[in-house]
Formats: sequence, structure tokens, C-alpha cells
Amino acid sequence: MASKGEENQNQAGRHQEVGHKSLLQSDALYQYILETSVYPREPEPMKELREVTAKHPWNIMTTSADEGQFLNMLLKLINAKNTMEIGVYTGYSLLATALAIPDDGKILAMDINRENYELGLPIIEKAGVAHKIEFKEGPALPVLDLLVEDEKNHGTYDFIFVDADKDNYINYHKRLIDLVKVGGLIGYDNTLWNGSVVAPADAPLRKYVRYYRDFVLELNKALAADPRIEICMLPVGDGITLCRRIK
Repeated sequence: MASKGEENQNQAGRHQEVGHKSLLQSDALYQYILETSVYPREPEPMKELREVTAKHPWNIMTTSADEGQFLNMLLKLINAKNTMEIGVYTGYSLLATALAIPDDGKILAMDINRENYELGLPIIEKAGVAHKIEFKEGPALPVLDLLVEDEKNHGTYDFIFVDADKDNYINYHKRLIDLVKVGGLIGYDNTLWNGSVVAPADAPLRKYVRYYRDFVLELNKALAADPRIEICMLPVGDGITLCRRIK
């Protein structure tokens, strides 16, 4: 018969396997948030895109539904109009943004894989917001370097969301800090990285979790020390750190 400790360990193991990327310690509590607050208000196109994405083999990469709801409200609160997204996948967070910003708002969206984006594109088009999106396929850094080169782009973005290759987050930040306006926000996703940021050095982690953990730890340290921003790390989804540029 399993001891209480073993039972708790098994439950924790099962919890980590759940693909919703929530750090809440109870699946039931997370389900309660989804069913009480998120799903009843989720726009139909976002629901459709979430269900399409769930069938994709890489669905672990999608933004969670509660984070999508959070981003949608946040963008409305700050009256965001000119935005950017690095790392699009099938476009769930992109759609949350497109639905939140005004009809003449813009999103510069970048991803190395157009095929994934095109999976969600028919739903985005049906929602009537595709005209707000400028999609660029390929690495983001060369695009950002071109933007930074032209001083007219400095301080022009209201909101930037980064959910891409964690080993480049610091490189993105070096460039994005010039592009976001004073008072604007940059959101870095996955900054609690499956909870691995507090895991012991010898913890049994998936290979990709272990590989990126040090980059996430480095980013978190750098953001906390950056005098140009105010920060707030939130345990939503897999952790999101909001950076408000102050100078």
C-alpha cells in the first residue's frame, strides 16, 4: 500500500504531465478558473482556434486559455494600438491581441514556421481581424535590428509579447527596450519554465526544459536588475513577466 508521501508524489507527477501549463498545484482549481471565468467569456474564434491547436502534435507550445484572456484584457486596459509578437505558433495569443486592439491597430508578428500560423489563419480571417496582422516568416533578430537601425521606430510600440526561443530572450530584450514606448509593456512568456527555475540541479527534467532553464534564469536576473523597466512576474500560464519601460 502506498504511503501518503508516495501518493502526493504521484499526484504531483500527474499534475506536471497535464498540458495546460498552469503552475497551480491543483488541476481541479485550474479547471474551476477555466470553467467559471475563462470559457464562458472566451470569444468563439479563440475557442475554435484553441480546439484546432489541441489536435496539433506540438500543442504544448500554445498559450493557455487563461493567459489569452489576461492578455486580451491587458491590451484593452493600456489602450494598445501598435503591437508586436515574437513567436506565433498557431496564433492563439495573436488572435487575443487582434481582437483587443482597435480596427486600425497593428501587430507585427514573427515566427520561423509559417505552416503553423497558416493553421490558425482561416479562423483569424473569419474573425475579421487578419488585416491588423503583418506576418514575417523567419528569425526575429534580423527584423528587430532593421527596426532599431531606424530611429523613427524607437518608442513606437505600445505592447510586445515574446513567446519564442528562450535562448534569445536577452538578445530580444536588448533591442525591444528601444522599440517599446516609455509607459509601454513587454511581456516575456514562460519565465517560470515549468517550475524548473526552483528545481534542484539534479532534478529529473525533460531535456528541453533542462536546456532552456539556465537561459530563463539568466533572463529573470537581468530583468530584475534593469533600471529602465518596472517588472511584475505573474504565475499565469507558465509564468509571464511584464516589463513597463520607465526611461
